[in-house]
Amino acid sequence: MPKTVLITGCSSGLGLKTALRFAQKGYRVYATMRDITKQDGLMQEAKALKVDLHVLPLDVTEPGSIAACVKQVQAEAGGIDIMVNNAGAGFAKTTEQTTDAEIVWINEVNHLSVVRCTKAVLPGMRGQGNGRIINISSVGGLVGQPFNELYCAAKFAVEGFTEAMASYITPTFGIHFTAVEPGGISTPFTASALNRMGEALKDDDPYKPLFDRYLGGMRKRADTEREQPYQTAEQVAEVIVEVAGMKDPPVRIRTSQWAEELCRLKTQADPDGRRLRDEVVKRFLA
Repeated sequence: MPKTVLITGCSSGLGLKTALRFAQKGYRVYATMRDITKQDGLMQEAKALKVDLHVLPLDVTEPGSIAACVKQVQAEAGGIDIMVNNAGAGFAKTTEQTTDAEIVWINEVNHLSVVRCTKAVLPGMRGQGNGRIINISSVGGLVGQPFNELYCAAKFAVEGFTEAMASYITPTFGIHFTAVEPGGISTPFTASALNRMGEALKDDDPYKPLFDRYLGGMRKRADTEREQPYQTAEQVAEVIVEVAGMKDPPVRIRTSQWAEELCRLKTQADPDGRRLRDEVVKRFLA
């Protein structure tokens, strides 16, 4: 019986490639997206690869949409073995220039969506005595970066949520949690975040010189093979699928050498998070 995986944010980019890779590996895949009229690219690639998957609507900012989708998958598949919280959005903008609506939105999409989807699948996973919840985080969840403070704050929240859940849900109910931390992915996600920032800054803006330096550095890194931050969505998807198949998956995992090096000062004592998880369990639940 193939395992069932539910993935958010599959209309493009990493979610799309992750859904296809799980399907290639023989999983029963439910690929979800807010607007299912955007499924054509996914279905065309699935047809070319000769794999089957199911597309369902799921708006990660709407609890009712999440509950309905989870209920349908559980009814059709008999349960959910793996939840991949992939939906998210890039955001590069200074705090001064960010509206309150944007602050709410960036947290809804990148943090609260993870909490809500996890909450929705947990009862079923507890009932079956196992499960995997894979949260797509970022190196921005470990290292604060210029012009990305609100995005980083949301991803830091995902990291804390993942660590805390792993400290008691995993040893008690057998549901594993992992935060996957890419450095950068060559998708429209990255370009859209930078475009929004560039459009917001006028020539006389005091942050403009800093942003130009920041953007120039990003372009330089992208053009330098030795310091290449960007991976393809396929490369990151491969890591996600690998984690899903591990007997004892890590609490956190970077997806490239560039990401490892950027986060080294934060992670060198406990690269995969297992030691800290075990220490927390010993101190709080012994």
